[in-house]
Amino acid sequence: MPLDPSRTVAELRELQELTGDADGAQRVAWTDTWVRAKDWLDEKVPLEAEVDEAGNQWWTLPGRSEQAVLIGGHIDSVPNGGWLDGALNVVAGVEVMRRLAEEGEPAATVRLVNWADEEGARFGRSLFGSSAAAGSMADQEELRARRDADGNSLPDVLAEHGVDLDKASEASLGNAAAYLELHIEQGPVLESLDLPLGVVLGTFGVERHQITFRGQAAHAGSTPMDKRRDALAGAAKLELEIREIAKRTGAGAVCTMGSVVTKPGIVTSVVETAQCLLDQRNLDAATLASMLVEAKSASERIAQEEDIEVEWERIWQIEPILFDDDLIELADESIREVAETSHRLPSGPLHDAAEVARAGVPTVMLFVQSLRGLSHTKLEDTKEEHLELAVHALDRLAGRTIAWVAGRL
Repeated sequence: MPLDPSRTVAELRELQELTGDADGAQRVAWTDTWVRAKDWLDEKVPLEAEVDEAGNQWWTLPGRSEQAVLIGGHIDSVPNGGWLDGALNVVAGVEVMRRLAEEGEPAATVRLVNWADEEGARFGRSLFGSSAAAGSMADQEELRARRDADGNSLPDVLAEHGVDLDKASEASLGNAAAYLELHIEQGPVLESLDLPLGVVLGTFGVERHQITFRGQAAHAGSTPMDKRRDALAGAAKLELEIREIAKRTGAGAVCTMGSVVTKPGIVTSVVETAQCLLDQRNLDAATLASMLVEAKSASERIAQEEDIEVEWERIWQIEPILFDDDLIELADESIREVAETSHRLPSGPLHDAAEVARAGVPTVMLFVQSLRGLSHTKLEDTKEEHLELAVHALDRLAGRTIAWVAGRL
């Protein structure tokens, strides 16, 4: 069966009709709509499915070697999400598996995986299935206490879908020798360069902190401006400063203050406390650490200027994940073969690929252009001709990677 990328686009539209509504995709993991999407996907793959302890779906095409090339993605979505995020990965993978199965026994085993709950939309825990299989799930106790908006506990809901939280980490990557993932970019870089495809260098490391500025509540009418100890002034100054830190750092560095909560929070009082959430990301660990040092130093200087106090508390940290150099080269070659020009860029969002790479499996991702850089919205879109080029590129990359794995034996 020859490769037919137009079929991938048609099937993605079919999935959109089956599991979406006027507000967008509704394939939230651990829901009936997600199950409907999984069943639909299974009908498309010309191989028998297996489901592991974490709820991941696997389809295996045996090769002359048991060493396996994995092609992965996730069919779950955020509420009111886009038609491509995650789904493109696995539906394109189906098309590649069809071609490979038709051609007979490959030199290495090839496995397609649909990771369970990449988005974490219902319970707030992303990368569930891939972290379980990669051996990095170490938060079962915290997960046991997770509940959704309706008060349902994560363990109970998992059980309804045949997954035992205590056994989820028994899932594994098997004989994985390489991992490939195609994804929409979810950002504006490729569109700004007028390029359809790019190679992902790795996923950003993240430093996430809660910062609390403490001043003194005082009457808004009777307290002179030069006598105020305004905590919000500290937060406001730091917000402007982190933008400059990102600009000075360059190389794709990003800093975001996504929330500021003030108390007492009334119009007649100077702000006594301003609690901020800061997210910093970069592909280089040393650079990310330097960005954090700069932000802390700036906050202390600002606190002194405003006669207030500042405290920092780390909420979450993840190291940058760099993808495999050899596979990056193979991906570049594959893109240039179908689209003439390639571009290398980091990924700001996290992906299942990062969990697989963290486990030591050589990994690479392909990005396809996102129109207007939008994702996690019903407005998410990519030109159909670019989607078809992406399927071609994934297919070429799969062929090269099978040969690469076989040649290393």
